[in-house]
Amino acid sequence: MRVYLDLLRAPWAARLLGGTLLGRLPNGMGVLAIVLFTRAEGGDYVLAGALSAVHGLAAGAGQPVLGRLMDRLGQPKILLPSALLAGAGFVLFALVGISSTPLAVLTVALAGFFTPPLEPGLRALWPEVLDRPSQVQAAYAMDAAAQELLFTLGPVLVVVSGLLSDTAPLYVAAVLGLAGTLVVITSRPSRDWRGAARAAHWAGALRSRGLLVLASSLGFIGLSLGAFTVAMTAYAEVRGEPGAAGWLIAVNALGALTGGLVYGSRVWPGEPGLRIPPLLAGLTVGYALLMLTPSIPAMVLLSYLSGVFLAPTLACVFGLVEGLAPTGTVTEAFAWIVAFMTVGTSAGSALAGWLQEASGNRAAFSGAAFGGLAAVALCLLGGALLRGRPDVKAV
Repeated sequence: MRVYLDLLRAPWAARLLGGTLLGRLPNGMGVLAIVLFTRAEGGDYVLAGALSAVHGLAAGAGQPVLGRLMDRLGQPKILLPSALLAGAGFVLFALVGISSTPLAVLTVALAGFFTPPLEPGLRALWPEVLDRPSQVQAAYAMDAAAQELLFTLGPVLVVVSGLLSDTAPLYVAAVLGLAGTLVVITSRPSRDWRGAARAAHWAGALRSRGLLVLASSLGFIGLSLGAFTVAMTAYAEVRGEPGAAGWLIAVNALGALTGGLVYGSRVWPGEPGLRIPPLLAGLTVGYALLMLTPSIPAMVLLSYLSGVFLAPTLACVFGLVEGLAPTGTVTEAFAWIVAFMTVGTSAGSALAGWLQEASGNRAAFSGAAFGGLAAVALCLLGGALLRGRPDVKAV
């Protein structure tokens, strides 16, 4: 693990990573907080899944917009207003509840659309903060592993803060998002960073077909994650232990954290694009096993195993993005990756909510396995594009 210690000793690296993780904790809290608050207010799983889907779809729409603006205007001018508006959305949702469905939809959409693009912002900063390309690639692996802390701590924070009140997790999400953003934007690298000059093109970063294949594959992984969260919440409720949902989701993230740390601690031979399909296949098998819906102790083990391949997959993806992105679109390119994954998560939440109500818990978990299978197929079909340069494979 020495490679991680060396990276964190670089000037500003620990602060940027820590601030980004703090500011992104609402991402790890949002779906579960919305689902549990909606259920506490008397809403069914269809409404809970739909509201979490709206939140995710809005975030998916907002990330590329905010990322493109950040490439042009710099980070603080975009990150601070977005953090304030996203926090306002969570607070307003807590206040209006689900008594008015249109208002509930509007508030979660506000919280989603203005999710501060801290994740793509950090990945754009790594080449500025670190000296060597090899360090940058290692940083992407560390980033992929460390972000699993969000999905370990996020559900735990929802469960713990939920002991105070049903609305507390939403307020906590609003505060943490703003706090982490302030840590990042007050750092010198964030204040000084500007995107490279870019060619005018309506498609922006997505004129790279390789990037489009990569982002679409991650969209299906997002579908798996969204289905997993809703299905696991329903599983815990069916078992008569609704509070276990947060812990089971956290265990899944702990599995991803373990996989990411192991993967990032060594240099792997071959091209990252060739490693993605087998990693996705392992992820798919893990999700398929959840359909067994065993006892809670056995489900703890399966939940852990189903997360092991997630962070290594993301590390491979991050390592490809910079090479596939057209000049001047790096932040936007990373934002598109986040956007596709977020939209997929929203679709998975809605799908699992519908499957849970229509056919039960095993059907809800099948949505997670389907997402992984689709991602594998897409990467295999578009594998050649993942090894192309953006100027060659462009639309």
